[in-house]
Amino acid sequence: MTQQELANQVGVSRQSINAIEMGKFLPSIELSLKLARFFEVKVEELFYLGWEE
Repeated sequence: MTQQELANQVGVSRQSINAIEMGKFLPSIELSLKLARFFEVKVEELFYLGWEE
C-alpha cells in the first residue's frame, strides 16, 4: 500500500502520512482511531510514547 492509498482511506494528505511515519507529526485522536480501525489493531499497537518500555 502506498502512502497516498492510505491517506485516501483515512481522509488526510500523503504528506500527513509521511510526517507521521517520520515522527514529525502527532496525529489527532480522530486520525489515530481511523488508522487503528483501518489496520484492525488497537491504537497502542500503532503508537507509543518514547518514555514507555
